[in-house]
Amino acid sequence: MHDSSTAGVRIRPAATADLDELTEIYNHYVVHTPITFDIEPVTAAARRAWLEARPAAGRHRLLVAEEAGKVLGYAASGPFRDKQAYETSVETSVYLAPHATGRGLGALLYGALFDALAGEDVHRAYAGVTQPNAASMRLHERFGFRPVGVFEGVGRKFGSYWDVAWLEKRLA
Repeated sequence: MHDSSTAGVRIRPAATADLDELTEIYNHYVVHTPITFDIEPVTAAARRAWLEARPAAGRHRLLVAEEAGKVLGYAASGPFRDKQAYETSVETSVYLAPHATGRGLGALLYGALFDALAGEDVHRAYAGVTQPNAASMRLHERFGFRPVGVFEGVGRKFGSYWDVAWLEKRLA
């Protein structure tokens, strides 16, 4: 799935050394968009447990796209809910540095994430997409996610209430 815009990009498991760049990418979306419902920027120290809960193997992963030593984005899977019966379901997400969008990196990252999860005991993947977000909806649909419902006005950010579409992907 490499083309000229992704030829020099390497996908690999995240490392502790990536924490500052991962936090910077995430905080762009916290401060400038309703895509995440965090309101205040997070610190790298606060994100450390999130990174450490996503090792190189298992259901919960964190993969980064790196080019010339710079992290351009990441894809993650994590717990869907904290009750034990949900353990074979994961929630997934993709975040790209603002200057790295439109190159196919989201698809590259999601492809690698789902390849990695194929060998794990994962039954379903879920994604919540704040609306409107046509690009994210297209990406998820491309990877086999199907709409299962919309939570209307579920989050308030920037003085507005936002809907979140929930999508589901069946895994082997």
